[in-house]
Amino acid sequence: MMNIVIGLIGLGIVVFFHELGHLAAAKAVGIRVEAFSIGWGRKLIGRKWGETEYRLSVFPFGGYCKMRGEEMLTTALEQDSPTIPKERGSFYAAQPWKRIFVAAAGPFMNVVFSVLVLSIVWFVGFTVQSFENRVVLVSEYDSQVSEMPADSAGLQSGDRIVAINDRAVESYRDIQQSIVTRPNTELSLHVERNGQQLRVSVTPRLDPASGAGQIGIFPWIEPVVGSIRDGSGAHLAGIRPGDRIIAANGQEVAHSIALSSVLNQGRGPAELLIERQDGSREELRVTPTEREDGTREIGVAFQPLSLPSPNLGPIAAIGRGFEETLRTTQLYFRSLGLLFSGVDLQQAIAGPVRITYLVGEVASEGFAVGLSAGMVALFNFLSLLSIALFIMNLLPIPALDGGQILLFLFEMIVRRELSPKLVYRYQMVGTVLILSLIGFALFSDILFLSGR
Repeated sequence: MMNIVIGLIGLGIVVFFHELGHLAAAKAVGIRVEAFSIGWGRKLIGRKWGETEYRLSVFPFGGYCKMRGEEMLTTALEQDSPTIPKERGSFYAAQPWKRIFVAAAGPFMNVVFSVLVLSIVWFVGFTVQSFENRVVLVSEYDSQVSEMPADSAGLQSGDRIVAINDRAVESYRDIQQSIVTRPNTELSLHVERNGQQLRVSVTPRLDPASGAGQIGIFPWIEPVVGSIRDGSGAHLAGIRPGDRIIAANGQEVAHSIALSSVLNQGRGPAELLIERQDGSREELRVTPTEREDGTREIGVAFQPLSLPSPNLGPIAAIGRGFEETLRTTQLYFRSLGLLFSGVDLQQAIAGPVRITYLVGEVASEGFAVGLSAGMVALFNFLSLLSIALFIMNLLPIPALDGGQILLFLFEMIVRRELSPKLVYRYQMVGTVLILSLIGFALFSDILFLSGR
């Protein structure tokens, strides 16, 4: 429930800024706004300031900005009028360029919101949890995996990736960001192996379920215990934070993947050799628990690297906010192209239910680490969502802002008023498309929440 509440608040913030853009633009060009609502459906609470009633409605997904005269399209259709009736301050009475300005202002405010929150995040500073830039090959620990791009490229477990496309790599997080965002794109890796410097090329494979690039690697995580879950096998056996797991069932474990492999080879308790922080060693019997997928774990989290952000002044932070917003926008455009490259649409397209859940989940996991981490996680996710809203709303689909802009541009080009029947048919096409997409997304959300 807490995830849902946080998610609704986060989604409401993004929608608020989007609709605020429409509101401010409409008032700036003289179009009267009758209602400004966060959410849809029946009004829960509302208050009127000036000519506009500000509302909070019962369904918190999305929102709207009701402008004067929007219902005149229905009136024109009922009266079989060749033009849409106009009255002072109404939407259709405004010149086409003003309507384009109003339609574009909503998506534009989403960009402003992204730059704003990312600038704040970089100015305040944050700490990222990750692991070192060494890798373990998936193929060495999963017999069901066929040859992966990392194998074809000649990578080996223990390799340290120090640069990708000549850009320095400091942690596994840097490796992830470079690989998952570039499926089917050749990358040049600078690798350190046993003191030698190597250059290899690898092309990440597209994962149809997520649209991400993958090469078949795990992070090399030193088996040093960072935290222990209460009541877990490790907790009951007496394992403490700072302990290093040297061996399991007589087999040496150099990293967390090796430990998982040993635990999954058998059933019953596991014999672990532990090295304490004072250098002493002790053998402990630990009873693993079984996850839903059948794998076993002992209830520990291993120590990550803490990577603080650089100290940036206000101007530098704003510049970084612009840079990150631009990078995210470019990533989304590449993602749209991947929708036509064999991606599983059921997995790739998320509806309002899943988005709300994911916003809350990301924030909750961050808050579990600390207030600062939670706020950074929430703001970063909301900036991603805001850019997604910016791009999707500018697509030339009728009923979206981009479709409306296209319609009003057509009116400017032909230099005559739009026929009500033309506008109605145009909007109906868009409505059918949007409702179909929403239906598909909701079906996908239901399967996601049910674990399928």
